[in-house]
Amino acid sequence: MKRIYLAYCLILSASLVFAQANIGISGSTEWDKMEINATVSLDLASAGFRLPVGRMQGETLITSEYPRLILPSLLALQIDSSSIMADLVQRGEWDVLSIKDLALQARTIPPALSPDLVNLLGFYTLDIAKISAALIRHNQPTEIPRTLSPVSAPAYTGIVIIAAETLPIHGMRSTALLRPCLFPKIWDTEMNLIFERNMLNPRARLPNGQAGTMARYFPIQTIFAGGPSGLSPEITAVVGDRPLRIFARGVFGIQPTDPVIGREDALTIISSEANRSLLREGRVAIILDDSVLKSLY
Repeated sequence: MKRIYLAYCLILSASLVFAQANIGISGSTEWDKMEINATVSLDLASAGFRLPVGRMQGETLITSEYPRLILPSLLALQIDSSSIMADLVQRGEWDVLSIKDLALQARTIPPALSPDLVNLLGFYTLDIAKISAALIRHNQPTEIPRTLSPVSAPAYTGIVIIAAETLPIHGMRSTALLRPCLFPKIWDTEMNLIFERNMLNPRARLPNGQAGTMARYFPIQTIFAGGPSGLSPEITAVVGDRPLRIFARGVFGIQPTDPVIGREDALTIISSEANRSLLREGRVAIILDDSVLKSLY
């Protein structure tokens, strides 16, 4: 508690010192790139900074204020169908200082002046896969469900779930577009749980070395690219060139983040160890409508 109190005091002090400075943040969460991009903009004159000396002072202020400014966007990040990051903090499963530590892991490029020389701009990019990895608490994955009546199925290199159109919401008389989150569950049409976060291998890595996540999201055009597989290089890096293609039958959850797939498709996945391992290693791509892949703040 003492550490949290001290941190809040420091943040409050900095905010009071620069209360007159016109500083703000804008950016986007881009699920197809698995990135949160942010631009911090400081009006140099409002802070009393004059060029050229004031540029270094401006860069220092941007660096110090960035964690505070990005915090609301991180707290709003959709974790699963029922929780955003703020809910984890409220339940005591995560804390604000840990979120700010994640924010400080952002990739940065040197600040630049706006074309009119009025504002100094700082640029930050956060890796969503790293946020996902930080929230994984288990060391060993739980078993993927099996079936007493396996079906014959080839060994695929990945799983593509196509959910780019509005779909029925399970248990309701309405439809919705599937939306992205860090930990989407996969259900079958009999409402058997096929995949959830504890089934993911926490040490999973894609062939390109990227940290594994439960799923990655792509727009529809990535499955209509050139070449024999019809897949773009970006999606091929996740699911290989011989993936199982599945059309989602519906969506589920308080927020519609969980795809529902046909029982036959579920059996194809869980009938063999090779295909179950695709879930365990995060070799899953979900195709979404363009409108839900990017959100601005």
